[in-house]
Amino acid sequence: MSDSILSVHNLIGGYGKMTILNGTTFSVPRAAITTVIGPNGAGKSTVFKAIFGLLKLREGKIVFKDRDVVGLSQRALLNAGICYVPQGRNIFAELSVRHNIELGGVAAGRGIDVASRIEAALDLFPALRRKSAQQASTLSGGEQKQLEIARSLLLDPQLVLIDEPSIGLSPLMVQQTFKILQNLRDRGVSILMIEQNARSALEISDHAIVLELGQTRLADKADRVLHDPRIGQLFLGGAMEETAA
Repeated sequence: MSDSILSVHNLIGGYGKMTILNGTTFSVPRAAITTVIGPNGAGKSTVFKAIFGLLKLREGKIVFKDRDVVGLSQRALLNAGICYVPQGRNIFAELSVRHNIELGGVAAGRGIDVASRIEAALDLFPALRRKSAQQASTLSGGEQKQLEIARSLLLDPQLVLIDEPSIGLSPLMVQQTFKILQNLRDRGVSILMIEQNARSALEISDHAIVLELGQTRLADKADRVLHDPRIGQLFLGGAMEETAA
């Protein structure tokens, strides 16, 4: 069995006549956090949509656990073990926290003990357990992002795609959210994350991928990318160097 849980090869696609992915190729190791960084327009969110079947590719191959998953529906991908937490807030604001989490089990097949999985998810998120009866709209931005992650766990995913988990969050909430992702990694879940807060993300990641113009410019251990002097200048407009100052 391959050491990679996911590999994408030569992805070409975009929106209408606009090509965003220009041969994107990389692999995602098992039970690790892999962060995708790069300038705006690099194709980061687009490659996530391609992996989760939300973008029809013109060319390319996506292999998950040694199986080609191009063309599968989102439900089939969920059942296969891939979950996607998109950018922004995606909750049912008027429903309770617990009810939001329960909805994560809608796609689960028969014979799945949803109640036990809800309890297991709440064990990972003490703040959500304390507020489980409250409307989701009463949660802070960071707690709402945690709610999205908790809901995704109802299908017992093996790979979680998470797009910009820190956006709009306080530094404390960013730290807490990253800690949760590390906890999931330690439990054997593979995490593929897009994050503009590059330095903080790379510090808690195992591997990193740098995209530019829909192509993989660099793929390496996260600490090597973090300390590569070319990265801030060439791919992040100096943002990493400024953050480190």
